[in-house]
Amino acid sequence: MSAWLGLMGGTFDPIHHGHLVAAEEARYAFELERVLFIPAGHPWQKKRHVAPAEERYEMALLATRDNDAFEVSRIEIDRDGPTYTVDTLHSLRKEQPDAQLFFITGADAILEILSWKDPDEALSLATFVAVTRPGYELERLPSRDIEVLEIPALAISSTDIRRRVAAGRPIRYLVPDAVAAHIADRGLYRA
Repeated sequence: MSAWLGLMGGTFDPIHHGHLVAAEEARYAFELERVLFIPAGHPWQKKRHVAPAEERYEMALLATRDNDAFEVSRIEIDRDGPTYTVDTLHSLRKEQPDAQLFFITGADAILEILSWKDPDEALSLATFVAVTRPGYELERLPSRDIEVLEIPALAISSTDIRRRVAAGRPIRYLVPDAVAAHIADRGLYRA
């Protein structure tokens, strides 16, 4: 019997409760055995400074440590060069040829899928799951091969969290406490 595996891709700069809620909702909705969080190593589409990959990986470990169904992968962090979803899917398909893969991502990212490297090939390697997010209309999806998953409306974004930290504003309840402590201890996102 093949495993049903969720893949939560993203920059996770920083990881927040919205990511965790989306992963748990997808795990339940698609009866996934586990969800693998995959922090992007070198996110090629980001035009801004991104926190070091090791910091984002550590925050993902801290955020997911209380859920036995969640794991964090270094697959993209340990790969040299730009990070492409299609390459990650090929690698995971080789590691687990019988697994049913579900690539979980936010509405903001899925609306940009046509600008990704080899989007049609990526869509053929996994079931893509677009989780809803306030402010993004999913009626404009570029493909009918994408599952849409309604999740509780959490208007939390990594962009807003970085801005709040830079302005000295609180981020408690937006990110797990261990992630907030890590950001403070390492001085991440300060202006």
